[in-house]
Amino acid sequence: MRSESNSSAADSPTAAAQTPASSPESASTDRAARRAVTVFPILVLAAGAAGLSTPGTFSGWAPDVPYLLGVIMFCMGLTMTPQDFSGVVKRPWAVALGLVAHYVIMPGLGWLIAHALGLSPQLAAGVILVGCAPSGTASNVVTYLARGDVALSVSVATVSTVLAPLVTPPLTLLLAGEFLPVDAGSMVTDILKTVLLPVVAGLVVRLFAGRFIHRVLGLLPWLSAVTIGVIVAVVVAASADTIKSAAALVLLAVVLHNGLGLALGYGAGKVARLGAPASRAMAFEVGMQNSGLAASLAAAHFSPLAALPAAVFSVWHNVSGALVAAWMSYRARRRADA
Repeated sequence: MRSESNSSAADSPTAAAQTPASSPESASTDRAARRAVTVFPILVLAAGAAGLSTPGTFSGWAPDVPYLLGVIMFCMGLTMTPQDFSGVVKRPWAVALGLVAHYVIMPGLGWLIAHALGLSPQLAAGVILVGCAPSGTASNVVTYLARGDVALSVSVATVSTVLAPLVTPPLTLLLAGEFLPVDAGSMVTDILKTVLLPVVAGLVVRLFAGRFIHRVLGLLPWLSAVTIGVIVAVVVAASADTIKSAAALVLLAVVLHNGLGLALGYGAGKVARLGAPASRAMAFEVGMQNSGLAASLAAAHFSPLAALPAAVFSVWHNVSGALVAAWMSYRARRRADA
């Protein structure tokens, strides 16, 4: 994963996909991926509980959220290789379809859910901003666990992140502008500083210090997981007084947003006849979001309450992603054995 749970999905899942399923290396990678996907939601849930129970502990940390996000995106850059971009050249149609599906389905669903549930302006803007965020690259690991097309997943996640400064702000202005004022220009600057520059910096470090970075790749998932946990704790602490009254509604919005995104993403792959593995990748590339970025932008441009949907999404989409991946893997194994 990168970003959200941010394990080295660009390396581990891809490498595992290229090794025999019965090899010790593949089995070890599979165990590591499952461990990361299992532990991360628990860690983030614990962080949210800490923010809710002791909000004063994190009350002064809000200005540090963009820097924490920068750490996560730098880790993402460290996991990237030129192969992540070569996949775009090899399969431009599939990658383009993934990008269009991601940036059409999730923003549109966010807008529809905000209206259908009658969310307050702050929560509505937060849900829409989650939808307008780039792909959450925890999707790389769950795609691997689901026996999906990992190469396609990595390519779509990488390009959606690179395009985020150009796509996320205008989409947010278009869809959330009716609820709250949106300074799209300032949002572009923030995404460049907290996302694109750290990613590029990480990629450059990887290119020039690849041998050293390869030795510490196993630590990056946990560094990123702890960092995103701190972000969630800060966001939850800032809205602790209002969470109890809004928690059920926010959870419903997040479950609908994520679940419909997974289903429609899978459907888009099937309609385009990409094949079963690519359709599984499409499900996760559409339905899983960079909620860490959404939380940071919501807190900076709207309010702590607007960041709450992103904090909940951070937990839920990893839980649902792991469950859906297990189900897809089971079905794939049954078909292979039939």
